[in-house]
Amino acid sequence: MRRRYTYQKCQSQQEYPNKMDRISKLPLGIIETILCLLPIQEAARTSILSREWRYLWTKIPNLVFIEKEFQVSTDQTDRAELSLYNKPSKRRKMSKKSKFIDAIYQVLLIHEGPIHEFTLDMQVDDSGVEIDHILLHLSKKNTLKMLNLDIIGDGYEGYVLPISLFSLHQLTELYLNDCALFHERPFTEFSCLTTLYLNGLSTYDTTLLRLLSSCPVLKRLMLYCDGGTISDSRRTTIVDLFKCVPMIEFLSVRFFIVTCFVPERLPKVLPTALVDLKYLCMDHFCFSHKYGLPFLALLIRSFPNLEKFKLVMYEDYWLDEDEMGAYTLEDYSDIMLEHLNEFHILNYRDAEDELDFGKFILAKSPVLKKVGIFPCVKFDEEEESKILKSLSLSPCAAPVGEVVIHLEPN
Repeated sequence: MRRRYTYQKCQSQQEYPNKMDRISKLPLGIIETILCLLPIQEAARTSILSREWRYLWTKIPNLVFIEKEFQVSTDQTDRAELSLYNKPSKRRKMSKKSKFIDAIYQVLLIHEGPIHEFTLDMQVDDSGVEIDHILLHLSKKNTLKMLNLDIIGDGYEGYVLPISLFSLHQLTELYLNDCALFHERPFTEFSCLTTLYLNGLSTYDTTLLRLLSSCPVLKRLMLYCDGGTISDSRRTTIVDLFKCVPMIEFLSVRFFIVTCFVPERLPKVLPTALVDLKYLCMDHFCFSHKYGLPFLALLIRSFPNLEKFKLVMYEDYWLDEDEMGAYTLEDYSDIMLEHLNEFHILNYRDAEDELDFGKFILAKSPVLKKVGIFPCVKFDEEEESKILKSLSLSPCAAPVGEVVIHLEPN
């Protein structure tokens, strides 16, 4: 009886995979999509499932490496698939960061087929030579469509981007966090780049303009830089900045960028309107700053087809006396937002100037359909009712379909 039981059990184990392994019969494209959704270490572990799965993970086109999520494992599978050493003692002597870098190198070396998306989130020393090697490898393949670098450097300026970055001619999306760019020579054109995200980029104002000018079909720009990271030559203006992005459709910008481009020379409107722009987000905005309303009015006047507008407020307690402004909304009575249908204000503090600006938007937007107000601190129902009443009594260019006062911060 015992032998028969053992035989039946083994027979059941042999039949089980054939009956239950439905995922292996899926089309290869679907399997690759599933593998792309897994952390790279988990994707590598699928190699033990069967002979058919052994090398599937080496063909996935989207690679994500996040240092904080990297797990140092003593599992034999991980050592076999993510290491070329086959000498565990050497890997044990390596630091976690070295093992992380080593794992990236091994994945890139055994990877087959094109790499379309690559994300790297890590902390580096002053040199960042490891990332230089990674970017050089990717530039030789030249199949990358999306690159996301979130680099925390030990130095003040951050990781200095190598010139090999500009050999990635197939890029359509580029995300750079806390990096530095100081190349003086002209850049190779990013002829396919439509999305550019720059957060905390250390650079010169002239270098930033050359970078933007090298992206002739740019549609989406997220520019979260200010005087803390951009060196001002006092030779470039905000007009020069927007000349570089004539086809822009989506703009999210930090208010302080204006201080890097001779703000004393702000015009009322750009010489050439950006007629394709439909979405504007102004981050870290402050009505009390002397360039607050002038800069905001310049953008609104220059984006005649604006449809969605988001304003993210910032505390004004940090302003020095010479930075305070005396402009009022009456100075901008000529403004009309003919196509605006959605307006949101975040970090709302129930200040008079913020409420007045909300009324201004209502009065100047004939097709406005939705207004959203998100407080910086929790509102009670009484405060919500007061704001709604104030807005409802103000002149409106058109009946607004929805005004939402959120009680909780965004």
